[in-house]
Order: sequence, then C-alpha cells, then structure tokens
Amino acid sequence: MSSVAVYAGSFDPVTLGHLDLVERAAKLFEEVVVAIGVHPTRHPLFTFDERLALLEEVIRPLPNVRIDRFDGLLIHYCNKIGARVIVRGLRAATDFEYELQIAHANADMDPTVDTVFLPTRANYGFISASLVREIASHGGNVSHYAPDNVCRALRKKFPAPPP
Repeated sequence: MSSVAVYAGSFDPVTLGHLDLVERAAKLFEEVVVAIGVHPTRHPLFTFDERLALLEEVIRPLPNVRIDRFDGLLIHYCNKIGARVIVRGLRAATDFEYELQIAHANADMDPTVDTVFLPTRANYGFISASLVREIASHGGNVSHYAPDNVCRALRKKFPAPPP
C-alpha cells in the first residue's frame, strides 16, 4: 500500500519552518504532496503562481515531494488524490487545540484519513508566514526565517524605503 501524505497550507510565503516539516515528512512517507490552498475570499501577498514557484525551488532536492493546489475541503482533496495521511505542524499548545478540532472533523467526514502531528523544531516554533510578512514589510531581515529565494521575493514586494 502506497503512503501518500498531504501537507497543506497557504504558504504565503513558505518559511524555514514549513520546509523543515516537508523534509521530515518526506523521510516518513513514500510521497508528500504540498497542497497550496486557494481561498476565494483571501488576498495573499504572493499570487498562487508566485507561491508555486517559490515552493518548487525549495523542494527541488526532495524527489518524493510534489506540489499541487486545492480549494474546498482538504479531506475531499485527500480523497481525490488517494492520500490517507494529513501532516500538520504544531508550534505551540494553542496550535494543538485548533488542529485537533480540525483533525476530529476530518476523521468524522472520512475515518480512513489520519492526521499526523509533527512538532516544529524549537528554533522554528515562533515562525509563521504572517510574522515573516510583517517583518519584511518594515524592512527587517527575515533570512533566519525564510529560504533565500523567499527573502529575495519579499525584498521585491517590499523595497527598502529611500534614506
């Protein structure tokens, strides 16, 4: 039986914490699908195509990882591609409460799909895409929080103000 896992998110932008989870999941499962969520009412900083390009560059060294897009319920997407595992990262106890609620709802809708929680590494526990965007929007250095290609893309989105 093949083991396909889905790691879903907006990845706006992808962070080193995201990348760490993808790399770890790639060691646990035969195939990992990084699924970029597309939500019609949200307005991300990066377009879908930009997020796709940024992710493709950072996952290139991982042969069993691919990127896809989804909209609607993640559980329906898992069924569509035959995935039986959802990978979720946990940064703090507050993440756990929310993620457990979602995992229970997904299990109720389809008990054949399991959710696996991976705790973030301590050095990534406070990093979120929104934090990275906020720091970058004020000209801060995010090189400890995001891959190099993301840092370059953020500098294009938020050019340094003139002196």
